[in-house]
Amino acid sequence: MIPLITHTPRLTLLAASRALLTAELHKPHYFPVLLGAVLPAEWPTGEYDRDAMEFFLEKLTTGGRTAAGWYAWYAIHKATPTTPATLVGAGGFMGPPDAQGTAEIGYSVAPDWQRQGVATELVAGLVQQAAHTGQVRRLVAHTDPDNLPSQGVLLRNGFEPNGHNAEGQLRFERAVEPKEPEPAGSFPLR
Repeated sequence: MIPLITHTPRLTLLAASRALLTAELHKPHYFPVLLGAVLPAEWPTGEYDRDAMEFFLEKLTTGGRTAAGWYAWYAIHKATPTTPATLVGAGGFMGPPDAQGTAEIGYSVAPDWQRQGVATELVAGLVQQAAHTGQVRRLVAHTDPDNLPSQGVLLRNGFEPNGHNAEGQLRFERAVEPKEPEPAGSFPLR
């Protein structure tokens, strides 16, 4: 089983579960309680919308335990003395890697948290997570040609442009060097 939580300096990335997605979709007043974080003013945000939530829930339901960690991840900004733990974005994978070890990532950050390096850190956490699975050799991501901030996030995380997809979006790719997962219960210093 792959790790279902990872940490970056400011974020805790938590893999979505059926319980969290069900609450988010059908019992939104329970969702922040289960998540252990307050919600931003605008949620859901960007491409992480109801359709995405339903897609991820269906994949986790049909995929069982082996699907855990291969779909949505919540980005929670760690509590500070002045701010409680706050959901700031969502990201994740579009599924397990293919036979060549290629997986696709996506990400979205709440408007109040944009332009603060959160997306860059979220993508760095997804790259770290991909490496720790030991199964991913290459990551791809797509963004609109006019979305310069998203392109910057990918470039800062070692992705390189590599053509377009069928919808005209820019395709970015990067190699992933597999790493051993950190022992259960350990919290790396970052």
